Amino acid sequence: MKLISWNVNGLRACMNKGFMDFFETVNADVFCIQESKMQREQATFDFPNYEEYWNSAEKKGYSGVAIFSKTKPLSVAYDMGIAHHDKEGRIICAEYKDFYLVNVYTPNSKRELERLSYRMEWEDDFRAYLKNLEKTKPVIVCGDLNVAHQEIDLKNPKTNRRNAGFTDEEREKMTQLLDSGFTDTFRHFYPTLEGAYSWWSYMGKARENNTGWRIDYFLCSKALDSKLLDAKIYPEVFGSDHCPVGLEINAQ
Repeated sequence: MKLISWNVNGLRACMNKGFMDFFETVNADVFCIQESKMQREQATFDFPNYEEYWNSAEKKGYSGVAIFSKTKPLSVAYDMGIAHHDKEGRIICAEYKDFYLVNVYTPNSKRELERLSYRMEWEDDFRAYLKNLEKTKPVIVCGDLNVAHQEIDLKNPKTNRRNAGFTDEEREKMTQLLDSGFTDTFRHFYPTLEGAYSWWSYMGKARENNTGWRIDYFLCSKALDSKLLDAKIYPEVFGSDHCPVGLEINAQ
């Protein structure tokens, strides 16, 4: 089973930059996007042979996630069920036979870390949400988690220590999540691989120079470790400031 996740930074814009070329070529069983920045009714495109599930922010042109699945999930749920977290279209959970798939777009702590305290609260609530799902069956989490976990996960760790996405606080929350029973699937296969990034600033030729961050992930419950086949990053795919990431898993 091939799973893909991509922060498209505006799906309508990405459509004009080759989205469907990659979508059709990669031929994923499930394709998750973050930052759709649109409502479903604004779409002038469709996805033949895929079931579609959208969760859009109340605020127009902001955030939003979607799942496109060849197989109809057993159930689909939206958000965490916590009112102040559930206005920004950040979570869809699709239930399959062997696992839950949670597509998430984690809030950014923003410049000056103005949203860091909210981010800390989100992290604790999201971890509890995942662990609650896990009581029923294993969980796969994919999406833009807005954190580079270790120094190996970004080009310039020393100069980014207090920047959003690489604060000690955010990194510690990621450590707590992994320690609670989740595997970072890319590092499972490539524990020491450097220069593997999924996001690049639009400033200063960052992508051309591969001055990037790995902030897009597939995590999975430890119970699924034996079913993992491969994890991928697709840096050659343009269309967004993020590139797609993927997971192949042995699923029934």
